[in-house]
Amino acid sequence: MSSPVFARCAPFVAYMLFLALEQALRSGGVQGVLPLSPSALLYLYPIKVVTVALLLVVCMRQCDELRWRDLKNLPVTAVSIVTGIIVFILWINMDWTFGATGAPQGYDPYQVQDAGSRSALIAFRIVGASVVVPLMEELFWRSFLLRYVIKNEFTTVAVGTFTWGSFAAVALLFGMEHNYIIAGVMAGVAYNLLAVYSRSIAHCVLSHGVTNLILGIYVLTTGKWQFW
Repeated sequence: MSSPVFARCAPFVAYMLFLALEQALRSGGVQGVLPLSPSALLYLYPIKVVTVALLLVVCMRQCDELRWRDLKNLPVTAVSIVTGIIVFILWINMDWTFGATGAPQGYDPYQVQDAGSRSALIAFRIVGASVVVPLMEELFWRSFLLRYVIKNEFTTVAVGTFTWGSFAAVALLFGMEHNYIIAGVMAGVAYNLLAVYSRSIAHCVLSHGVTNLILGIYVLTTGKWQFW
């Protein structure tokens, strides 16, 4: 049986390693491997999603704090959904001239000419962004790190426990994980507040998933691939 830290961190670490691999392949930084075309790199995403999803299936068995029955609390569920919508609205309307680590490459499936392959890539991206990523990130940020900063034996800390230090650290680090840092911090603050309010990781996953699902629909309808 894996440790509580491994169960909540392994999917996130795997995801970040895939991001590093993608960047290395994009620049030809892997020894003996030529830089891949942007369209070829798109096919790395389904591999990443499946790998992280399989890790989540194994790891979630040890994450007792992830209680889907929490979503039966309809007033709190409504707050979670509204929070997700607000984060989306702020995300696409914030000032992008400050707080960006650089121009995002974006994920444009229309670089692939074959319609069937393109549809599959879009499906993987939507499911990955709205299901796999929220689960992976919320288990790491709100379930693990938000509590671990308070106490190393984080499983003894109730979900949603508030301290200024843990709240600020997780919001800042969550922002730094994203290309748009300021928007990421904003989202980190919102999901942290929801964790404190709901005391539920399931509600954080739901809210995060709502944000990413609506953002995916927005990107597909507007072609603003930099948000993907």
